Amino acid sequence: MASTRDWFESVAEAQRRAKKRVPKAVYLALLAGSEAGATLDDNAAAFTELGLRPHIADLPATRDLATTVLGQDISMPVICSPTGVQAVDPAGEVGVARGAAMSGTALGLSSFGSKPIEEVIAANDKTFFQIYWLGSKDDMVARLDRAREAGAKGIIVTLDWVFATARDWGSPALPERVDLKTAVRFAPQVVTKPGWLWRFARTGKLPDLTTPNLVPRGQQGPTFFGAYGEWMGTPPVTWDDLAWLRQQWDGPFLIKGIGRPDDAKRAVDIGATALSVSNHGGNNLDTTPATIRMLPSVVQAVGGQVEILLDGGVRRGSDVVKALALGANAVMIGRPYLWGMAAAGERGVHNVLEVIRQGIDSALYGLGHSSIHDLSPEDVIVPDGFTRGM
Repeated sequence: MASTRDWFESVAEAQRRAKKRVPKAVYLALLAGSEAGATLDDNAAAFTELGLRPHIADLPATRDLATTVLGQDISMPVICSPTGVQAVDPAGEVGVARGAAMSGTALGLSSFGSKPIEEVIAANDKTFFQIYWLGSKDDMVARLDRAREAGAKGIIVTLDWVFATARDWGSPALPERVDLKTAVRFAPQVVTKPGWLWRFARTGKLPDLTTPNLVPRGQQGPTFFGAYGEWMGTPPVTWDDLAWLRQQWDGPFLIKGIGRPDDAKRAVDIGATALSVSNHGGNNLDTTPATIRMLPSVVQAVGGQVEILLDGGVRRGSDVVKALALGANAVMIGRPYLWGMAAAGERGVHNVLEVIRQGIDSALYGLGHSSIHDLSPEDVIVPDGFTRGM
């Protein structure tokens, strides 16, 4: 059906509506990429360089998109990637959890998120908890214990983040907290977006930029930038540290940020059960190649030993199909669902996921496959020089 006031038919439409609905600084924060944004751009553009090889007859009447990721049965091979402090909507991560549940899929909750893990899991029990190497080992054990008690289904260890503050192309400066002084400073932007203002006004609360999952339940967490400062003060993680961390969690354990075959092998060696080929959505080291370019080399290095996810640049269902054909088990999306939430709250998250589902189904139909598990490299035309790291 065509787009309506209450429904949009593409991720691009979600982005356009998000731009209209939220203050400029909030919208620009959703576009952030490090330095010149070369990796950010390549993540999405690389998918357009890949072609699909369709069939024209004997096409399947029905298609099966269901799969299992980190032990969780999901309706399609797409989950919501963890992203920090989701102040684009009052519901924050709880709204994302509900939107993902509507679509029968899972999500990752960032330890820099703005909603307590207990509330998020109550909204969607298919929740994985994401952590950074931050603070003391006792601090990290305490976070894992809280996640375990809350019912988290797995752990995502994010390592593809150096938090370079250089933004050559104009990403906005973000406030440490939203107080009266900040509200006054951003008032000229906010008053032009009355719908966004009303959403928060109905809750009686200002946008929350604190991180409640970094501290024991019930305590006041640090601000995002306070947590960032603690991360900067923590000695860099080693492979021995990661092996130790793996021993503290007896369930699914995903390492996010893999781009090199040698790192992929080391991750398998320390006991990871899954890897995510990721460059933090272009927010890490700029000029890193697009994740879809690096996926084949990681699959070749460790394929079959662990689950492999891809994170970065997915904007439509055909992108998901291309990633699966080249060896991924599933993908994670970030900006698309945030645009959906900015546009229409939890319903917008669900909307984005359903747009992507429809695209997967259409691509699968055109390729002549009745299941996503039938996809193979033969379905994709990969131009010479496309891949990196082989």
